[in-house]
Amino acid sequence: MGSSTEPDGSSRSDEEWERFLRESVTGAADAPKEPSARARQVANRLRAEPGRGQEGWRSCTPARPRRRTGWYVVGMLAALALLVVALAPGRVADLFADDDSPSAAADSARPAQASPTDAARRPTREEPFRGSPAASWASGAEGITVPKAGAVGWMSEAEVERALARSRDFLVASGLDRGVLRGERPEKAIALINPHQKDVQDLLDTALRTPSEKSDPLLLFSRFEPSRTELVGDVVKTRGRLTYREGERGALQVTADVTFVYPVTRADAGGDDEIVRTIVRRELVLSWDDPDKVITEPGTFSIVSYKYDVTNGGCGASTGYFVPPFGTDRRADDAGTEIDPYDRSVPVARDGPSGDECRRATRS
Repeated sequence: MGSSTEPDGSSRSDEEWERFLRESVTGAADAPKEPSARARQVANRLRAEPGRGQEGWRSCTPARPRRRTGWYVVGMLAALALLVVALAPGRVADLFADDDSPSAAADSARPAQASPTDAARRPTREEPFRGSPAASWASGAEGITVPKAGAVGWMSEAEVERALARSRDFLVASGLDRGVLRGERPEKAIALINPHQKDVQDLLDTALRTPSEKSDPLLLFSRFEPSRTELVGDVVKTRGRLTYREGERGALQVTADVTFVYPVTRADAGGDDEIVRTIVRRELVLSWDDPDKVITEPGTFSIVSYKYDVTNGGCGASTGYFVPPFGTDRRADDAGTEIDPYDRSVPVARDGPSGDECRRATRS
């Protein structure tokens, strides 16, 4: 088999040239075209450049197809999500609950509606908030939102910040202090109230000595009688917020709206683990007065008003303590005003309970 030599030194076999000539005559679409002298010069120069190897003058290296790993990752994540839903459906539901849901840590504004609940899940000593909207609320002072401070009236920004912190301190000392909850005198809380506010000081003194419907320490303090009621665990769940504005005579007026959830059981329960949640929502208005205009003491406030609603806290004559209903004491009828104690979308409507105005919880 013979071969012919090209001007550039390359060679073609006789069969290739014969096929080339035959296909040129018949006009085959894929017949090889004889490169021109110019094209051969370009090809020689390109082959001489470093890294070009033996690629042809019109050749190219096709790009490698991309490996489609994205769909595999998506599939794996979807499988993991389904596994989480199957193992912990309650926690997943909390992630998509409304702004007053159990998963939200605190109030930044009044919610538009009440939060959901799962009443079928009964509380236990290990999980006293089980089945309650409060189950994922913050604990203690962490559930009370304090706004960013700004100068108001006679107070600078720094002074307003301190006043807000002390206002929250009062809520802690009056509604979260373990000694106070067990019936001890709320000394820390009283120390924050203006000692020159005589009507309030007289009320507190009478209420703590001889409680009655008109002089009831529960108006400001949360207390349980230790011989009857035992707090379950060390946690009280809270949700609420402080707001402020300029009040009379340039005072800083702070409003507190906070809900406290106390899990309790009988002090002499023995083997009976019946757990009741006493739920108290308080609204207090405090005035940090200008000492140049009102007689006061540094670091103290005057109480402008107080309101509270309580469910599972007892009805009838005041004893100075909340009296959670256990067993047969629970109301089985429709007596009392029905209230959803977790609905923070409405304001607190009254200034404390009285015999015929007991609140009956729709859920706890």
